[in-house]
Amino acid sequence: MRTSACKTLFDPIRFKHQLLHWSKPNREIVYLDSNNHNDPYSSYDCVLALDAFTSVMTDFVNAFEDLKQYQQTTKDWLFGYLSYELKNDVEALQSSNFDGLDFPDLFFFQPKKIFLLKGDQLEMQYLALCDDEIESDFKAILNCDILNRESDAQNLLIQQRIPKENYLSKIEEMLAHIHRGDIYEANFCMEFFAQNVTIDPIQKFERLNAISQPPFAVFLKNHQHFLLSASPERYLKKSDELLVSQPIKGTAPRFSDVAKDAESKRQLASDPKERSENVMITDLVRNDLSRTAQKGSVQVTELCGIYSFMQVHQMITTIASKLSHEFTAVDAIKTTFPMGSMTGAPKISAMQIIEKHEETKRGLYSGAVGYFTPLGDFDFNVVIRSILYNAQNKYVSFSVGSAITSLSDPEKEYEECLLKARAMREVLS
Repeated sequence: MRTSACKTLFDPIRFKHQLLHWSKPNREIVYLDSNNHNDPYSSYDCVLALDAFTSVMTDFVNAFEDLKQYQQTTKDWLFGYLSYELKNDVEALQSSNFDGLDFPDLFFFQPKKIFLLKGDQLEMQYLALCDDEIESDFKAILNCDILNRESDAQNLLIQQRIPKENYLSKIEEMLAHIHRGDIYEANFCMEFFAQNVTIDPIQKFERLNAISQPPFAVFLKNHQHFLLSASPERYLKKSDELLVSQPIKGTAPRFSDVAKDAESKRQLASDPKERSENVMITDLVRNDLSRTAQKGSVQVTELCGIYSFMQVHQMITTIASKLSHEFTAVDAIKTTFPMGSMTGAPKISAMQIIEKHEETKRGLYSGAVGYFTPLGDFDFNVVIRSILYNAQNKYVSFSVGSAITSLSDPEKEYEECLLKARAMREVLS
């Protein structure tokens, strides 16, 4: 049972910063921030969950079954992540590439304390064992110091896992797969990393969030493992029987010059390559959703919409379905995971080819972070535009990728990757 208390906030934006900084000593934290984007599917502006009462942490073997049992037994709020490596639970696949981060494949926890912010209204939900701390915690948050301290002002030597010439040759190899008909599209990624470094994760997250202001920002802490995410993409949301997925495919740069920026946006909307890669993934997501959908309920509610973020313009499609009553919430995730925008089509062949040509295990990158409600609803982002940090190993990493189709120009794909890497590189350097 949870005790709930509601508060009206004078300054919600300042309170969000105070809330995050106040949470820092806890071993488990998930902080979600919509940055006030006008999202018709969003339930909250900001959510914080912390301090595990129970948890599940495992590798990919039977991971979805473990999650289903945990979710159905607990019947409470659960926060955590699904790494890309859960593909090995869904299909007969494997991951053997280098992994410098060493995150568990799946992690969810039942938090003792939850903060739900919408507008200026804050709801605090505490488990009974700590509900006597509600008022003292609220006062402590309001008094929390959020002054920015440059505690990690070291210069990081950021290295690129795949040099440009190797990247271009790998794209040519993937194009050969496409021309042979092995795949139609594949999302190919590469890693940037720094070793033997110590950073202040909250400080770096706030910098990344400030320059990106995405709708699905995440700060996640699981002891020594940290995710600092400026994701613009929703993977999947469930509200009652409604499922919504919003894959992103199609990217164009922003410009300070208004005319140049408008032209970049117009070119993205009319670019046949960008549109074709979005449509291919749209078809894949429609097919994935149909596996658990009520008959005739899968619909594309918006095709190739153009949305502008701080760093880039993006092409986003929205696909919806109604979940058939014979399937559970975790079934809906398992039958659509990994998300099509981060794999390709056909999905299994694309994942096999990705594994062969990439040089780093993706781990949490291109996985998903989010939460389940006590009623079995959920909302998950796609882990992109994100920094991953293992404090124990002193290893920092971020990865970027692009969709390779028959119309791809290797040089342009490389430039797209550098564009997507710009915000993370700026934050770390």
